[in-house]
Amino acid sequence: MGVRRASHREHFARCFGLNLAKARKAADVSQDELSFRASMHRTAVSQIERGLLVPGLDTAVKLAAVLELGVDELLDGVLWRSPEYNVGAFELPKLPPEDAESLSRSA
Repeated sequence: MGVRRASHREHFARCFGLNLAKARKAADVSQDELSFRASMHRTAVSQIERGLLVPGLDTAVKLAAVLELGVDELLDGVLWRSPEYNVGAFELPKLPPEDAESLSRSA
C-alpha cells in the first residue's frame, strides 16, 4: 500500500506541476518572478513544476493568486473519487418459480 500511495502522490505532483508550468508560461512569468511575487524560493517553484514537490494549500493559493487564477485551474485534471458506501444486505438464493409465486400471492 505504501508504494501505491507514493505513486499516486507522485502522479498528483506531476499533474499539478505541469498545470503550474503551463499557467506560468501562458502568463509570461519567469520562475524567478513567480517565486519572488509568491514569497518563495525559486528552487521550490522549479521542484513543484517538475513534480518533485507537492505544494501546501497556502502555497497553491499564493501561486494561483500571482498568476491570477483560481486554485482549481492548477488542479485541472485532478479528481477525487470517494469510495462507494454500501449498506449491508442479505444475499438470498433464488427461489424456484413455484415458491416465488406462492410468496407473491400471500403478499
